[in-house]
Amino acid sequence: MADSAEKTKKQSFFKNVQIEFKKISWPDRKTMFKQSVAVVAISLVAGVIIAIIDVAAQYGVNFLTSL
Repeated sequence: MADSAEKTKKQSFFKNVQIEFKKISWPDRKTMFKQSVAVVAISLVAGVIIAIIDVAAQYGVNFLTSL
């Protein structure tokens, strides 16, 4: 008895997932490309900023410990 109730729950879950997936509005290729380029560019800029801060902090620590 419990097995059949569990099976019905699983079927209901997957049916609801399918319904929700139909509601998704997927971006077109052009929009996806623009957003991907933006993410990569921002990631590169953030990486460079973090690297500069890291080098400056390392230089500062080395300067303070060499005194």
